Amino acid sequence: MSDMRTWETMKQRIHTQLVRQTGMSVDDWNDRITAQSPADEPALRSWLATCGVDGYPQTLLVWESFGYPDFLLASADELVDAQYAGRPELRPILDAVLGAASSLGEVDVQARKTYVALLTPRRTFAVVQATTKRRVDLGLRLSTTKPAGRLVPGKGVGNDAINLRIGLESVDDLDQEALDWLERAYRESS
Repeated sequence: MSDMRTWETMKQRIHTQLVRQTGMSVDDWNDRITAQSPADEPALRSWLATCGVDGYPQTLLVWESFGYPDFLLASADELVDAQYAGRPELRPILDAVLGAASSLGEVDVQARKTYVALLTPRRTFAVVQATTKRRVDLGLRLSTTKPAGRLVPGKGVGNDAINLRIGLESVDDLDQEALDWLERAYRESS
């Protein structure tokens, strides 16, 4: 497993995506935006859409123009420390999940504002989110699996791709069943 990434890594990927899609760099677009002089974010988004720039590249250019959110400027350690502030007893659960994920194959770990994402080279397959003062949720991307037993709907955990979750209140809750579901989510997303 590689070192934990922050949004900076994603920012670099979006830069590359923007150049691939439009043939122009962020600096080129920033020059065009300055010349266009949009009044506000909605005006900039509308103009970018007419130029064929949408999704992550559009959001990146909006941030370039109007400022980046604080969480995008934080280090991975700062993001994770903030997630577990006031609940340090839950941090070992995150560490145990990360340790288990490292044995699955190629896994990238990305610190986000409210959770830690686990990614295959293709996409996010799981997230670890300190949801309450007593529980960490292991969110899983298992598109063909229905909630049953410990697997409950994952709405509100991680990103929209996460459809199921398992609540973990201690490291002992990361048992063989939970590890099997984590491995299955990895395989389905590889």
